[in-house]
Amino acid sequence: QVQLVESGGGLVQVGGSLRLSCAASGLTFSRYAMGWFRQPPGKEREFVAAISRSGGYTGYTDSVKGRFTISRDNAKNLVYLQMNSLKPEDTAVYYCAGNSLGGVYYDRKEYSNWGQGTQVTVSS
Repeated sequence: QVQLVESGGGLVQVGGSLRLSCAASGLTFSRYAMGWFRQPPGKEREFVAAISRSGGYTGYTDSVKGRFTISRDNAKNLVYLQMNSLKPEDTAVYYCAGNSLGGVYYDRKEYSNWGQGTQVTVSS
């Protein structure tokens, strides 16, 4: 079965960096576009970034543009989210998601497969 497993979360100070990883198994990874979403405490899950099957196209929510970078390694079935200049409002559970449609979608409804999430806490 399809499994997405996130790692790399933790506690970091304002202005610090973290790199999240998502390991995929049970699917033909190169046929899936991948996304990162996050759910802040008490709020809805929201889009963060997405990347196309080949990695040639990416999309970001406005609040992370210039600070976060999504990338993927199809040979290793991994997708990454490099997060720099972290702010307290970036505190959330971060989820990796996959969609077989292949597009860089911002709507979580387009994603059929989800990981269990990893906590990111940015302290001031």
